[in-house]
Amino acid sequence: MNYVTTTALVFLAYLVVFFQSCQHGVRELCGAQIDLLPSLMVYCGLSTSWPVLSIVAVLGGLCYDALSANPLGITILPLFLVGFVVHWNRELILREQRYAQFVLGCLASAMAPLLTVLLLFGGGYKPSIGWGSLWQWLVMAWVGGAFSPVFFWLFDRLNRAFAYQRLPESSFRLDREIKRGRF
Repeated sequence: MNYVTTTALVFLAYLVVFFQSCQHGVRELCGAQIDLLPSLMVYCGLSTSWPVLSIVAVLGGLCYDALSANPLGITILPLFLVGFVVHWNRELILREQRYAQFVLGCLASAMAPLLTVLLLFGGGYKPSIGWGSLWQWLVMAWVGGAFSPVFFWLFDRLNRAFAYQRLPESSFRLDREIKRGRF
């Protein structure tokens, strides 16, 4: 993990929140506000370290809460929990499989709003939830799952462009002497 990727993650989290808040055409088209931060946390959980995961969760959550009706800071914990669970189990997850990325993106995009609503109820707030919320929740989960492979593709391209690639190790040691001859 290099500084270019970390900076790009933080910048993309800011851009995702900005475009989610200013683009009303998608919201009117599908009848739901999409949230791409949980999909970005799936990438962070599988590809980054704990400090980078925490930074993206805190900054993304604060930016999201600043532009929404949520109390400031309530989205940080669900985003961090999504990234934490993925990071904790990353040895068991097939990172390169697009299907696994889609499923993880769907699950993360479904769990983050659910955890946020539970935190709102636990904090004494009364969010307006009805039957239309089920449609919005399903659309958010599906769109988040669809964008998760896009984040993996984007950051894999970025890493190939700016990070040094590891050279394959040779099976021959440099300090070994090769004797030529019959015996």
